[in-house]
Amino acid sequence: MPALSDNTIKLFKKVATRTVQGEGGLLTGEDPSAYNSSDPLRLWIIQVGVIIMMAQLLSLGLRRIRQPKVIAEVLGGILLGPTAFGAIPGFTQHIFPSDSLPYLTLVADIGLCLFLFLVGLEIDASIVKRNARLSIVVSLAGIALPFGLGSALSLPLYHHFIGPSVQFTYFMLFTGVAYSITAFPVLCRILTELELLDTTVGIVVLSAGVGNDVVGWTLLALSVALVNAGSGLTALWTLLICVAFAIFLLWPVKRVLLWLARKTGSVENGPTMFYMTVVILLLWGSAFFTDIVGVNAIFGAFLVGIAVPREGGLAITLTEKLEDMVSIVFLPLYFTLSGLNTNLRLLNNGITWAFTIAIVALSFMGKFGGCTLAAKFSGFGWREASTVGSLMSCKGLVELIVLNVGLEAGILTQTVFSMFVLEAVALTFLTTPLVTALYPPERRVRVSGQLVQRTAAGHEDGMDTDDSKFPGKDGPWRYRFTIILDKLEHMPGVMALTQLILPTPSNSSSVTSVTSTAETVDLKKPEVTVDALRLIELSDRTSAVMRSSAADTLIYTDPLLGIFRMFGELNDLAVSTSLSVVPFDDFPHRVADHALRHASQLVLLPWLPPASGYHNSMEAEATPTTPKSPRFEHNPFEAFFGSFSRVDKSASAMNSQFVRSVFAQSKTDVAVFIDIGDRSGAGGSQHVFFPFFGGPDDRLALEFVVQLCLNPRITATVVRYIKQGVDVTPLGKPAGVHVHEREQIPTIRSLAHRDDTLSIRSTAFPDTVYGQPTTQTRMQSETADSVTWGKYASPKADPDTPSLLRAALSRIQFSELSTPTPLRAAIQRAATIRQAHTRLLIIAGRSKRLATESHHHELKEIFEEYGTNGDMVRKTIGDVASAMVVSSSASTLVVLQAAILAE
Repeated sequence: MPALSDNTIKLFKKVATRTVQGEGGLLTGEDPSAYNSSDPLRLWIIQVGVIIMMAQLLSLGLRRIRQPKVIAEVLGGILLGPTAFGAIPGFTQHIFPSDSLPYLTLVADIGLCLFLFLVGLEIDASIVKRNARLSIVVSLAGIALPFGLGSALSLPLYHHFIGPSVQFTYFMLFTGVAYSITAFPVLCRILTELELLDTTVGIVVLSAGVGNDVVGWTLLALSVALVNAGSGLTALWTLLICVAFAIFLLWPVKRVLLWLARKTGSVENGPTMFYMTVVILLLWGSAFFTDIVGVNAIFGAFLVGIAVPREGGLAITLTEKLEDMVSIVFLPLYFTLSGLNTNLRLLNNGITWAFTIAIVALSFMGKFGGCTLAAKFSGFGWREASTVGSLMSCKGLVELIVLNVGLEAGILTQTVFSMFVLEAVALTFLTTPLVTALYPPERRVRVSGQLVQRTAAGHEDGMDTDDSKFPGKDGPWRYRFTIILDKLEHMPGVMALTQLILPTPSNSSSVTSVTSTAETVDLKKPEVTVDALRLIELSDRTSAVMRSSAADTLIYTDPLLGIFRMFGELNDLAVSTSLSVVPFDDFPHRVADHALRHASQLVLLPWLPPASGYHNSMEAEATPTTPKSPRFEHNPFEAFFGSFSRVDKSASAMNSQFVRSVFAQSKTDVAVFIDIGDRSGAGGSQHVFFPFFGGPDDRLALEFVVQLCLNPRITATVVRYIKQGVDVTPLGKPAGVHVHEREQIPTIRSLAHRDDTLSIRSTAFPDTVYGQPTTQTRMQSETADSVTWGKYASPKADPDTPSLLRAALSRIQFSELSTPTPLRAAIQRAATIRQAHTRLLIIAGRSKRLATESHHHELKEIFEEYGTNGDMVRKTIGDVASAMVVSSSASTLVVLQAAILAE
């Protein structure tokens, strides 16, 4: 009788015949962990707790070497079995007594049916259609050769380890199926984590994995039908019934489910309660039918998963509702039961280990060799073809399911079962390091509408060289931007910052009021293009992997991208969109790599500063009694258990770490838009205030201010602060003493972008680490400061200044100020400007390298005065911007950091 039905009937008989026993509990001296047939829940809870904790502890370490979670779950089951903990006297009898295993098995079988339902939901026929010819060739080669090798190896295995009661054909069939299977769910996660889904290799492997999975489950169903049937004729009838049932589910039932989903609004708004009820009833009904006809219940659940419609992301939403319970509780239970049947101590002689090594080697050779040769003959290079072979050799939990079915059917002995479990773990473990070594990021060929080839020089065809990233000789204009979209609450800031950089409409009447007609004709600005990068976090959930595999359709349905596309249409702005599903730790690297590959000149990031200490100072008057915000502390274990593990899990704190990491890794200029949220009195014209202190970041910020003032609706005040031990004395506009150095500006700019810096990817505290400045680099930076300041502060002294630049500078008021407290002077100036201009935007350089003066002491006093701890903000945006945020000098700020380029 099939396993699931058999276990269910046995449990009902036990419940019907059991006698009532005492349940006094701890107060009566009873051992709560002792097995009690009248109350098996106690021991079951203990078993589940031990299993889940073991799997989670192992995953913490294995995650650091980018291994899939299934490895931790399988190893946890093996360790809890007779291989390790089971050898401890009394452990198995006390924690996993034989009388309690039927309850554990029943729950595990229920979870396995739900998991196979989720696997069916993952399989999408449209994936195969993307590259049908290549995927079919690779899939068939990955089944035929391993099946042949497995069948050949089954002969000596049968004679050494299998008794005569098992027919050889059954054993050969199970061995061939175990060799030919590929773990599609694990394969999807590996492709996503290694960022291969948008590569030619990823597309072919994903399509071939779908075909391989479907054929593998079909072969397994055939094997089970042959084993459970008493004769060949019965097996044939069983197979025909299953084929007819599959056709019934995949055509009429699928159409009914689609009609019901549209009728109940489940396609647009997610599955309703009624729709979920229908699907769950269909799931268990199908599992029951395939179980009673002689095929395992998991096949019925698998077929229902395939039959669920994919329209409107319905399959993804259904997965979200079930996946947590399945992955956290049910699957670890199933792997623990596999581990209890796995005893690596049985591999205790040379013959056994020789067969084990042969099983591992032939399994890898069959999958790797067959898929590699098929991919090579289909047109791939050897590197790409070998990567395809490495990925298709991933076994994972699907082979374990096949092995458990064979063990339950009596086809496999415990020794052979342990050999194949070790093979499945070894090949799954090898997949990630092999792919990383064979197919590094710089060698990958990505598909984004068209193939993008990399040239020998390291650039991409069709993209500009590094020279295009810097402003042209006619002005400091940046017109290619990458804008990051990750959360809905950042959208106002993103759109506000994008609105500032938009070019002025040619028919604007305000243009002629500021410039002459001749100047207006001479205004030539390049077209602004914006690439919106949507970042979605790849979590441990199956639904996140499904989203990543469906990124080509999700890019058209994502609400944030839809909002920004509409914003671009309303403002006549050329907007291209990209979508990336990666782990949160990889967000900064993806941003830096995306900006570099698309030759962006400026990366625009939104950021919401921590609300605990700053909004208090904004909403109420700052007094010495203002309560201070709690101190932000770093988790001492974050270096071991993840780069973004921290005490403060607030959205602003996590975004702060993200922004700092982008600053550290970006090879492109970066601008961070800080939206404090104080919109009271917002109206009138936009005014910009920029306190200039010097350094490459401030020089970039000055150029950005000039570009903003191309818009005649924007005016600006730029003050150069010089820290001196004298009274505050305002100075007039500087004379054109540096005009004669104008021809040196390109050289100075190149020096500004080649400061002695070092960008690293820190594990625990992501930030930019700069090399120690020398006297020469400081002198070069100070010279560049003077040249840049003189160029923009005195444009009339140079008749060759382009009219576009003169029009922008005419709306900027320049001044210099020497003061012993420049930050306080800047705060006071901002407050004065805000009285006349309610819409005040403050621009600041991050100034964490080659700054002329240190503001640490003065900033500390400002923090104490406003009663807040701004350590996180200071590390993120620098001293000047932190002082402006804490003092609530403006409702919006933009902080810029110049590109950090390697020599």
